[in-house]
Amino acid sequence: MSAQQRYVSLYTDLLQTVRELGLMRRRQGYYYTRFSLVVAALLAVATGMILLGDSWFQLLLAGALALILVQVAFLSHDSAHRQIFTSAAMNDWTARILAGALAGMSVTWWRNKHSRHHAAPNQVDKDPDVQLKAVAFTPAAVAGRGRLGRWIAARQGWLFFPLLTLEGVGLHASSLRHLLRRDTTKLERIEAAVVISRIGGYLAFLYLMLPVGKASAFLGLQLAVFGVCLGAAFAPNHKGMPLVPAGMKLDFLRRQVLMSRNIRGGTLTDFAMGGLNYQIEHHLFPSMPRPTLRHVRPIVREYCAAHGVAYTEVGLFESYRIVIDYLNNVGLKSRDPFDCPLSAQLRSPGRNLA
Repeated sequence: MSAQQRYVSLYTDLLQTVRELGLMRRRQGYYYTRFSLVVAALLAVATGMILLGDSWFQLLLAGALALILVQVAFLSHDSAHRQIFTSAAMNDWTARILAGALAGMSVTWWRNKHSRHHAAPNQVDKDPDVQLKAVAFTPAAVAGRGRLGRWIAARQGWLFFPLLTLEGVGLHASSLRHLLRRDTTKLERIEAAVVISRIGGYLAFLYLMLPVGKASAFLGLQLAVFGVCLGAAFAPNHKGMPLVPAGMKLDFLRRQVLMSRNIRGGTLTDFAMGGLNYQIEHHLFPSMPRPTLRHVRPIVREYCAAHGVAYTEVGLFESYRIVIDYLNNVGLKSRDPFDCPLSAQLRSPGRNLA
């Protein structure tokens, strides 16, 4: 067997084992329960807002609404990955309804971006998540900035989580930019109508029910909490892991495992992170239902150990420390992201793991 065939078979053998154990089966009962709880929670918040009326206690409901919408986003993520239904169309429309009608975001925009990330996580020329303008992931990205940009980059680790308060606004803005461009498809025009109606209806409800000051405070707090909670769930998964140089080819198993990080924790961590704490397993099996990820984790970990593939798993707060340290070091140019044993191995002359 050639080296290329051997590397490919590593993943196919693992996938076959997982399928034979029935771990790819749909878990629709789990998701129907989640849908019901989310809808009930949204109705409870809306009822509470109407009953409270002109009160600063509305800000408590703003925080609650943000947390519920984070769960909506997780469900939309799962549906977009076709984890819920056997029908692709059913999954796609569920993702559109959840993202557009409930969260006010474009699942089409998100899926285009997220699919490229899954295809090449942490690859500097392919992964859109390491090509952000607000955050520099390589010293080269810092070098192209002016004095103020370099000053910010040197502190970007500390600024990263405060900046997440703007993530909610950024997601809505990116969705609208995508849906309002000239070359939209018919489905995107339908999605645009849904997203705009949801955002417009939400703003009208707020500002008709509450005085301008309280409505603005409600909106600002809801968007800030939503951005921080959603960003905090996605941030630990790849940031601070090795970056793949442009043009490098890797086999699927190593590409997904070596660039991803799992977060330890129990039921509360699973809930707060929407299953994204099992990032390695999610990247290996994107269509695997969320509740199954924790069951496949020990299988994947043992398999990686048997084949000498590094499997990274840390605690939640340790992961945040790594992210902050990594981003600050990149900004200070004190460490090239490729200067680690793994990256050196991957960049070695003539090395091709495809």
